[in-house]
Amino acid sequence: MQIESRPYPIIMKPTLVLVGRPNVGKSTLFNRLTRSRDAIVADIPGLTRDRHYGQGRVGDKPYLVMDTGGLEPVVKDGIMHAMAQQSMQAIDEADVVLFIVDGRQGITAQDKIIADQLRKKDRKILLVVNKTEGMKRAVVTAEFYELGLSEPYAVSALHGDHIGELVSLALADFPETTVDSDEAQDQNRHAKIAIVGRPNVGKSTLVNTLLGEERVIAFDQPGTTRDSIYIEFEHHGKPYTLIDTAGLRRRGKVNETVEKFSAIKTLQAIEDANVVVLVLDASLDIAEQDAHIADFILQTGRALVVAINKWDGVDSYHRDIIKLEFSRKLSFLDFAKLHFISALKGTGVRQLLFSVDQAYAAAMVKLPTPKLTRALLAAVEKHAPPRGGVSRPKPRYAHQGGSNPPLIVIHGNMLEHIPETYRRYLENYFRTAFDLKGTPLRIEFKAGHNPYADKKPAPLNEAELRRAHSRRRRNRKKYG
Repeated sequence: MQIESRPYPIIMKPTLVLVGRPNVGKSTLFNRLTRSRDAIVADIPGLTRDRHYGQGRVGDKPYLVMDTGGLEPVVKDGIMHAMAQQSMQAIDEADVVLFIVDGRQGITAQDKIIADQLRKKDRKILLVVNKTEGMKRAVVTAEFYELGLSEPYAVSALHGDHIGELVSLALADFPETTVDSDEAQDQNRHAKIAIVGRPNVGKSTLVNTLLGEERVIAFDQPGTTRDSIYIEFEHHGKPYTLIDTAGLRRRGKVNETVEKFSAIKTLQAIEDANVVVLVLDASLDIAEQDAHIADFILQTGRALVVAINKWDGVDSYHRDIIKLEFSRKLSFLDFAKLHFISALKGTGVRQLLFSVDQAYAAAMVKLPTPKLTRALLAAVEKHAPPRGGVSRPKPRYAHQGGSNPPLIVIHGNMLEHIPETYRRYLENYFRTAFDLKGTPLRIEFKAGHNPYADKKPAPLNEAELRRAHSRRRRNRKKYG
């Protein structure tokens, strides 16, 4: 099954693609150009694996920046070969290729192979000599003329040396691109969908199936995806942003620094998303880690759709076991739509997108105050809150306090005595009344304030004290 998709938005900006062998500073330059920390940076070769897009924020002209994995042209199989294929595909999408080399290490045989491949591409190529801080530009660039590309340009991505000049040179042939502010806001009003789960459950395969192309590396090896990859696409005229994330392991099994950064990126992607698709593996038991991930999604208040992947690979007995385990271990996700899919074959994926749309609509819903108040009064009439002390809490009216997740603020008297069980009753009542499927719902109580509660009585004057003593004497005589 293939879903028709195309890149979004349509407003064309020039794309700068960063290529080079591993560990020459591509991700550092990406973060410098986007003025972000979106790409994980560490002194480890082969850290970046998938194509990673960002908005360029250095210079006067708008543009896109694409980070790529290290090119290993001599490797013919394995994950390094898949990374090289992703990089070559990125070059085909480029308007300008920034070929990055290491000024401190000098020319390598691998640089020469990459240069030969780039010469065959009909693209503007700039040779960028990185890591040149504290070095004379003429000296450090001299040997790179041997590559036979453009004039070598010395920069330091880490320190920001000559980055602005590099951007001006790269975009010199492109006109100014203006984006209408209303149009830009419309582009941002679409669902961000984070695909999360344990390692090797099929998240990247699901992303590729939704896009209809091999956009991210899907490899039968845990930990293939290391960064959160944001991908914009359009389906049936509706824009989406897909976020492919790294698998979340149990905290005790996360040993490498890179894995810790990957886990942080995944948690940030969940918070940044509108809808989260939690992917489970039908061939494995539902583990405690699945419950931890689901609990974090619930805490952040994100809309949720659950996809049990690899459903075609298990027999009917194991299917029944998985359904039973889900209802027992993840019963707190009863508000989320459950789908049984095969990401590899595309089975059930189209229905998954329908549930994502439904969950997004519920998460962003606008609830009028009169309708909320009528629903609240109907809920109280059906089942009044239990007494809290000497009196019963009196909810009076409700209004919406926020979206994603929907927040309902209830006002009244003695609401601090409402128990958690009644809060859950109201959540379920509102969810049913307004057909809010796929999103958690939060309720906040605000009790009316007594204006005289904090005021102390004024002290009595002498006349008032004499009258008070007289009343006491009369009462003692009268009642003994």
